[in-house]
Amino acid sequence: MPVQELIPLRDLQSCCAPLTRAPLSVENAVSLASSLKAIADPARLRILSMIAAHADGEACVCDLREPLGLSQPTVSHHLRVLVEAGFLEREKRGTWAFFRVADGALESLTGILGR
Repeated sequence: MPVQELIPLRDLQSCCAPLTRAPLSVENAVSLASSLKAIADPARLRILSMIAAHADGEACVCDLREPLGLSQPTVSHHLRVLVEAGFLEREKRGTWAFFRVADGALESLTGILGR
């Protein structure tokens, strides 16, 4: 089975009516399911929440590892999944990478699911 390219969450909202108004196309349903799978993990939900609630709205792996009780490679893996799904943005500064919630990511999700 060929790998389906993931449509970023923010792009799904612009192309899709809320689930309560119109049925999703097969392609959009596959992409939305992939995005939902990305946050259907307790560690990833905590990461998203921790970053969103962080004082300056961003965090690096070093800020997350200890509170999560996970190793740096595991936290990095979860961050990568959240970036690929469009929930987080990554910015490299020197040797550190900082993550923040992508603009409109959470609003896009609630918009697609309907209010």
